[in-house]
Amino acid sequence: MRRALFPGSFDPVTKGHENVVLRASGMFDEVVVAVGRHSSKTGRFPIQDRLDMLKATFADVPNVRIESYEGLTAEFCKSVGAQVQLRGVRNANDLAFEQTLAQMTRAMHKDLDTVILLTDPEFVAIHSTVVRDVLSHGGDVSPFVPNAILPWLK
Repeated sequence: MRRALFPGSFDPVTKGHENVVLRASGMFDEVVVAVGRHSSKTGRFPIQDRLDMLKATFADVPNVRIESYEGLTAEFCKSVGAQVQLRGVRNANDLAFEQTLAQMTRAMHKDLDTVILLTDPEFVAIHSTVVRDVLSHGGDVSPFVPNAILPWLK
């Protein structure tokens, strides 16, 4: 079974995240979307809400599983049997950062590959940080997030 792990904070999940996962679901037998827990970071949305938002977003995609984890992403990949770490990029800056992470991951785990998917052009400007900023100022984020998560954003 070819299993990919797509890690992130998903604070909140965006249409860009959704685009990457839906495309990956056609490439892999299973895609594990994993919310990383970082003791030094607090998100706008509690971890459980992020998990619930992701479950609602991908409820109709049978080969997508939602998890959370702490620690090194590469170690979590191994623990769930993922052969591939999936990353989505919007631009050259994202690509440079992800290339560094992929090389570090490969140095630590020779049998763990990274697959980078370019976000479709209509989602390039969407970023969780911007969505949170729009939310904090009372703006409408519905064009940027999956419809399934709108109840959490009210």
